[in-house]
Amino acid sequence: MDVTPLNFRGLNFDKIAIQPEWNMPEKRECRMHSIHSYPAKFPAFITTKAIKIAEEGGIHVESVGDIFCGCGTVAFETVSNGKHFWGCDINPVATLIARAKSRKYDDTILEHYYSLIIASYNEMAVDEENEVFHNERINYWFDEQQISDLLKLRTAIKAIVDSEPYLEFFLCAFSNILKSCSRWLTKSIKPQVDPVKCPKKVDVAFKEQVKMMRKANAENNSRMEGTAEVETVNFLEKEIDEPFVDLVVTSPPYVTSYEYADLHQLSTLWLGFTNDFRSFRKGTIGSLHHSADFAENMKMLNETGLEIVMKIYAVDKKKSRAVAQYYSDMQHAVHKLKDMLLPGGACLFVIGNTEYKGVRIDNAKHLVECLFAEGFRDVSVDRRKISNKILTPYRDTNGKFAMPDASSKKVYAEEFVIFAKQL
Repeated sequence: MDVTPLNFRGLNFDKIAIQPEWNMPEKRECRMHSIHSYPAKFPAFITTKAIKIAEEGGIHVESVGDIFCGCGTVAFETVSNGKHFWGCDINPVATLIARAKSRKYDDTILEHYYSLIIASYNEMAVDEENEVFHNERINYWFDEQQISDLLKLRTAIKAIVDSEPYLEFFLCAFSNILKSCSRWLTKSIKPQVDPVKCPKKVDVAFKEQVKMMRKANAENNSRMEGTAEVETVNFLEKEIDEPFVDLVVTSPPYVTSYEYADLHQLSTLWLGFTNDFRSFRKGTIGSLHHSADFAENMKMLNETGLEIVMKIYAVDKKKSRAVAQYYSDMQHAVHKLKDMLLPGGACLFVIGNTEYKGVRIDNAKHLVECLFAEGFRDVSVDRRKISNKILTPYRDTNGKFAMPDASSKKVYAEEFVIFAKQL
């Protein structure tokens, strides 16, 4: 549906017709998208569709960007389409996965490294003085035997693999076995201990994970014709000296969403990104732990953002601070996005509306207003059903993702695809 600066304010975005072409891919997603678990993964087919729409609209797409790149779905699809990709994310676990999945690897080298890693692991003595044995959070999630085995495996990987791309391949494999080797409740959407779980043996889990990743690599080796550059940085702090991409395809975090730092705490701790995973909460868009001066943020908000924040303020003053910061950050992100687009470039956002304590949170309308404010035109908004995505449409009373039960409410079954061109 075409949207203009004159008609979008009176438009009920939740009544926009669902467009079936945005609902499901024409074929099964590549196995490489499943090499590491990740919440709310971006639908892979949307990237190829976005490139096609941009090119049909007269944009010669050579490079694609993703300002919230997550685990690299857009990165992989861009490279598979023979384009150059640039992306960033504040989460170092996400960018590790993104780099690992957007490369192709020589399987004989993978086999060589894997054999050496296992041989070293089997012969290695445990370093009982290592700091991991004294980390409170690691001891909370893992028993002593698992800690010993994981330490040996991590040490072997880092000692054996002397090529950075291959090192990230095996560290990605290591990262994805951590939950299965821990007390973490399987398939839980939030950190939760399973008191009856029998953690998987480290060597067995690693063997299965590497085998799966090698199959994924073999499946995609002939397709990876583009290149990828992935940075671990908060986009809001990224210096942009000049435009450098033709198309941005991205999906921002949501106002009420996961605390990604909490969900990735095992990998963050074991891979040495921090001694306290909570430090990554700060600066993350959409986090309750990231809010600056409320009055200053309110001055910056556009009309839609201000209206939503005031409604939330009436039911939850603390939450309204986080939402005000979120909308302020999103407005800043769209402003910076404009600066990174080459003349005549375009952007495609996938974002959903939600609800918090009875307040409808119209993220799509806020984003459209941001785009118009930055001079984007030819804005179209379509609605799609959520499918094949590792999240749940159910929310608890605080608006957080939840498992379906008597206390949860289904409020998140569709999302919006917003496409806009820069003049």
